[in-house]
Amino acid sequence: MNPLETIALALIQGLTEFLPISSSAHLILPSQVLGWADQGLAFDVAVHVGTLLAVACYFRHEVKRLLVAWYGSLGGVHNQESRLAWQIAVATLPAMAFGLLASEQIEHYARSAWVIASTTILFGLLLWWADSRARQAKDEYQASWKDAAIIGFAQVLALIPGTSRSGITMTAALMLGLSRTAAARFSFLMSIPIIVMAGSYEGLKLVEAGDAVNWTQIGLGTLVSFVSALLCIHWFLKLLERISMLPFVIYRLCLGLGLFAFLSLA
Repeated sequence: MNPLETIALALIQGLTEFLPISSSAHLILPSQVLGWADQGLAFDVAVHVGTLLAVACYFRHEVKRLLVAWYGSLGGVHNQESRLAWQIAVATLPAMAFGLLASEQIEHYARSAWVIASTTILFGLLLWWADSRARQAKDEYQASWKDAAIIGFAQVLALIPGTSRSGITMTAALMLGLSRTAAARFSFLMSIPIIVMAGSYEGLKLVEAGDAVNWTQIGLGTLVSFVSALLCIHWFLKLLERISMLPFVIYRLCLGLGLFAFLSLA
């Protein structure tokens, strides 16, 4: 990739990882629609590291409290922070298990523009339905163990490109009565272990492949994805206090329909 493509793809990753519009879809589309070269495994690892650093930095105080409380719970000290930490762990397990078992099949069969167009529209409509009926009665600390398990199984669907990990987990959280802000915060905190897992898995494959790495490209991709993701998280949470999910639903519908039109005419 040239520097312009590197910056563009890193921006796409940073801006879409935490919005309910699917980062994987946006990263696949440039190669399938614009004919750009595949970004490669090393770049995937780099931009995942950038977004991981962004969410960990933004929620650094919450993450510290959760880790301290989780460690304390091992000694029998329990509170709402330790409960949330364990719920996040529980919610991560389904996607972790399915990702390890089915990643090859998903990579082979689901990474197509037709699949992305379909899931972009389908799960966009589901997000609209959930948001329009949301009770918004609970914050993330009031989520039950059942809620955490359901959100965790919903996250499995994000393995299908175009679904959006943040989108489907927020959809499930809204259905379960969490407020928009609480749904987003729970989803973002859930992203930390799942990104660590995905990045570690891709990093292991990179080491095994033994391919040469363009460290300038890697550094640029990591930096751009970090800064853009950090800004995205901040402004998204601010916007959710004033607006609904409708703008993101409309974007998904336009993207999906536009993609169908492009593929039909190609």
